Amino acid sequence: MNEKEIFEIRRRFRPDKNNITRIRGCYVNDQKETVSEFTQPLGLMAQEESEEFLSLLKKTLSGSLGKNLINIEFSTQQVVEGEEHRLLMTLRNSSLEDGAAVREFYRRVIQSLDLEGNYLILLACDRYDVPFAAKDGERQEDSSEVFSYFLCSICPVKLAKPALGYSVAENEFRNVTAGWIVSPPELGFLFPAFDDRSANIYNAVYYSRNTSENHTEFVDTLFKAAVPMPADTQKETFQNILSDSVADDCSLDVVQSVQEELSEMVREQKAAKEEDPPTVSKTTVKKILQSCGVSDSHLSAFEEKYDSEFGADTEISPQNLVDPKQLEVHTPDVTIRVSPERGDLVETRIIDGVKYILIRADEGVEVNGVDIHIT
Repeated sequence: MNEKEIFEIRRRFRPDKNNITRIRGCYVNDQKETVSEFTQPLGLMAQEESEEFLSLLKKTLSGSLGKNLINIEFSTQQVVEGEEHRLLMTLRNSSLEDGAAVREFYRRVIQSLDLEGNYLILLACDRYDVPFAAKDGERQEDSSEVFSYFLCSICPVKLAKPALGYSVAENEFRNVTAGWIVSPPELGFLFPAFDDRSANIYNAVYYSRNTSENHTEFVDTLFKAAVPMPADTQKETFQNILSDSVADDCSLDVVQSVQEELSEMVREQKAAKEEDPPTVSKTTVKKILQSCGVSDSHLSAFEEKYDSEFGADTEISPQNLVDPKQLEVHTPDVTIRVSPERGDLVETRIIDGVKYILIRADEGVEVNGVDIHIT
């Protein structure tokens, strides 16, 4: 799914937009024990409650593609005979009405998920009458395409801290003990994927709020499919590859060039309003390093380490590798953050045998909020 398709389904999670009839759920404690299972009709809830449920589900389709939202692909063999895919199809085709399938799904989630504390498994099924998109871009309401799907959200449940509150009856402020509060989802998924505005049973979209954790055991149990390295780990791994392989060729100019080139790819995609996020390959980064004068031996070392860590044919989202909004120069005692557009203000130099980071400061210099003059 691309960003436009994600947005189209996200819009469904409003009281007046969806065809969700009920919410199914399972409340699990920190000992992996089922506290309760429930089915609540959405139409019989108070408006505030239904909006809260829809808001939690909607957040499972938030974040960036390739970072928080990851496309999961099933093989043809899985679709034909895989029991994990069969369970997902049963849930979807029964509109979550197959109790045995729902309980089996809960069992697999609880068995595979290592989540600290209590949590809530939420399930909702929706049928979307996909509007016909005319060639002129205008939509017509009549359509023969119906996208039937379900969404799973797994939300931590935390005990709220006591707080000082006002008692109307006693006209006093007293300590109020709050109960258990459902937090935004930590992970979840949509099945099947909404590709080319139709159901694609060969794909699911997996969500992880924490970009440093992909819950690989959960993904393996439910999908039996590989999940990419977490976004934060991709960034750290890429940084280590550059440091180790480029070695003494790895100057400030080299790192700035890599950041600028990759950041420009992200900016161009946003400016062009392209639906699919850009990706970079080993060859793309190698060409950038080559243009910076990195030696052939270090280029070969970069290729070897990239293949070892990511895989030779792996393409990665540039937004997972660099921060387009910030250039950070860090030493054990000092950290300098600069807008990438003003990277020219920073340079490295050796003066009398001592290594320095120099920052040009023409005006507007403050120390602890106090304007200072450099004389």
